[in-house]
This record gives sequence, C-alpha cells and structure tokens, in this order.
Amino acid sequence: MKKYLFLFLITIFTLNPTFATATFEGGVSAEGRGNSSRIIDKRTGNGVSGAKVTLPKQQYATQTDSQGYFELNTQINGPTIMSVQKENYKPYSVTISDQTLSAPIVVGIEKTNAHEMVLDSNMYHLGDNRYSELSANAGEFRLDSVGPFYTKRFTLKNLKLNKPIYLVIGSIIGIDSEVARYIGQNSISNAFSSPPEIYFNGNRIAEVQINGDGQRVRIPPVLIRKNQVNEVTIKTGRNLMQTAYIDYDDIEFMNLFLEN
Repeated sequence: MKKYLFLFLITIFTLNPTFATATFEGGVSAEGRGNSSRIIDKRTGNGVSGAKVTLPKQQYATQTDSQGYFELNTQINGPTIMSVQKENYKPYSVTISDQTLSAPIVVGIEKTNAHEMVLDSNMYHLGDNRYSELSANAGEFRLDSVGPFYTKRFTLKNLKLNKPIYLVIGSIIGIDSEVARYIGQNSISNAFSSPPEIYFNGNRIAEVQINGDGQRVRIPPVLIRKNQVNEVTIKTGRNLMQTAYIDYDDIEFMNLFLEN
C-alpha cells in the first residue's frame, strides 16, 4: 500500500481530499468558518455580491446578497459538489457534506487573470450508470453518464509557454480505486477499480487515485501544441475484479481550467 500512496503523491501535485473539509483550496482558497456562510474576495476580504452558489446534482441554486452572504436551504445526505461562479472570478467547486455545513463556511474566491484559461465549468458523469450503493458518493449521483471518457479541445490563449502550465480539476467524486478504498472513501470490501486517467494530446500524463478538490496536474511542455488545437481527455477506471464484462467506475467531476 505504501507503493500506491507514493505513486499517487508523485502523480497529483496538489489536492484537497473530501475527508479534509475544514479548509478549502484548489485554484481558490477558503478562509475557514464564520458566523454566516459567505463568499468573499480572497485578496480584499470583501463580500462578493451576486455570486451564484449551486449544488448541481440536486438542481439547487442560490445567490449571495449584497454583502456576499448565502444560505443552503436544502438537505444534504452525503458528499456533494458545491459550485461558486461569478463573472471575472475563477470558477470554484468544493466537495461538501452535512458535516461541512454543521457550521457556516466562508469561501474566498480569486479574480481571473491573463494567465489562466477556463476549459469547462459544467459537471459531467463518466461511467456506465451501473454502480453499487457502497460506491464512493453513489448516493449523490444524479446525472446520466456521457460515456467512459470526456474530451475537450481548445487553443491556448495568453498562457506563457516558458512557465509551467497546470490542468486543474475543481472537484471529482465517485472514484473507487484501491487507494480511495484504503483511506475510507467508499465501503466496497471485495472490489476496486483502476484510477481515472488524464491524457493530454493522446499521452497519459496522470492518474487520479482519490476523490477531492483542486487537483493539479502539470502538463509536460513537450506535449503542448503552440497555436494549434490541444486536447484533454479524462477516462474513468474499470472494475478490476470483474472479468465477465467491462464494468466502468462511475465518477463525476466539475470545473476544468488551466493556470500557470
């Protein structure tokens, strides 16, 4: 098991797993707890008005008031992704739970800059819509699968190719890898899946071993196509204990962007 953990650490550079909810990080960072739930500007500390706060899988949405305060008046039974969107700010998502919301949360969001590029702010479900109720986050799945993989094509804009470029996954849940099982992110005792894989221009560059927020993967400079179309693909894993047929691991993710 130490071998798996070591491979995970060298594959994913920065992460905030779902079991660490006191502080939120990943392209944006949170300020911890407060007297009322609030969205603030990370640099100034001022409340951000009119920010859209959503729980996509529950089709729930609300907005912050003039001082950045908001309330989530809905029931949450397990880990789910909360998204924060505001024009001229980085898209932000974090995995929350009923335990997270036992006290108000304060989230600091950052304004976008010329050296970042949002690829996709939507939520996607990968897999085959067949999963155990013991699977990680299975109780929160609401979307239908778009298949075993997702691909996004884009042309780089305003990013400095002489500096490291990172692909950031805002939030990802549902992973049933051996490492995720080992740290208690699912309750399946007799099976596990291969981890989701990330490809850049057809080359595998990373594996995502656990569920979490703000996971960053450095893109090898040699693979980047300047002034041409580039391609990011995320492939879900497979149940390694099932040999009679291909059983894809059902996962959901949200918010993809590039930063350097």
